[in-house]
Amino acid sequence: MGGLGNQMFQYAAGRRLAHVHQTELKLDLGWFNGIAANATRRKYELAAFKCHPLIASSEDVAKYRKPLYLLSAVNFLNRLFPLVGQQHITEKHFHFDPAILLLPDNVYLDGYWQSPRYFMDIEEAIRSEFTVTSELTGLNKQISESIAQTESVAVHVRRGDYVANPMTSRYHGTCTLDYYREAVDAIASRVKKPHFFLFSDDPEWTKNNLLSIHPMTMLDHNGLDKAYEDMRLMSLCRHHIIANSSFSWWGAWLSRRPDKIVVAPRRWFSDKQVNTDDLLPEHWLRM
Repeated sequence: MGGLGNQMFQYAAGRRLAHVHQTELKLDLGWFNGIAANATRRKYELAAFKCHPLIASSEDVAKYRKPLYLLSAVNFLNRLFPLVGQQHITEKHFHFDPAILLLPDNVYLDGYWQSPRYFMDIEEAIRSEFTVTSELTGLNKQISESIAQTESVAVHVRRGDYVANPMTSRYHGTCTLDYYREAVDAIASRVKKPHFFLFSDDPEWTKNNLLSIHPMTMLDHNGLDKAYEDMRLMSLCRHHIIANSSFSWWGAWLSRRPDKIVVAPRRWFSDKQVNTDDLLPEHWLRM
């Protein structure tokens, strides 16, 4: 469920558990068929990568997933008791739950699982499987060459439904211009001749508001249908300024550069009570 970044977190948590038990990982794609009319439209996007999970059949899903009228009872039990003996495992809270790593096989994971600690011990496998299968071509190849030839910094500005959808806006909030200005200054103070490559679902707003004395290149040609191309280009950059978005989180995390500087927002959600301590790697800068 969710967009590309969310799908990647869910895959990675399931992939780790399947790896430990040397068994199959199957994905339930039913959520994409029942998206509410007022919610952001999404589609399954992992097919662009080298990972090849099996797709769960309706029979597979019915075997493990509890029906909606029983979910409240399942959630209550998950909060009160250890997960041993349960098959439908719902996410208790946003931050890392170590009990998930100890689950047996034949379970149904229901949540977002947004912490690298769920797949830290198979990190290399995850990096390999989240490699785009198609070759770089056309403008994307040209931009990748520019990224390689400069002190490239990927900057992700997430607006879209964070601004347009009132419910989403209240939950997530958006990174302010002050955050981006402070982040740009932080990179510029550490890097000689930075070149900022801007990625956004609102390119007009970004071009008009995110100004700098340093070179900036706006990328707005891939669109929503090829979001994985933007993520691949992000991952090729030397440094990163991410939004409160799982999409740019993965763009930064997939970069293999040991000397990369990653600037991330200290506040990930509007609700200050949500614990996001396990989301950002320790060496990333929080602002």
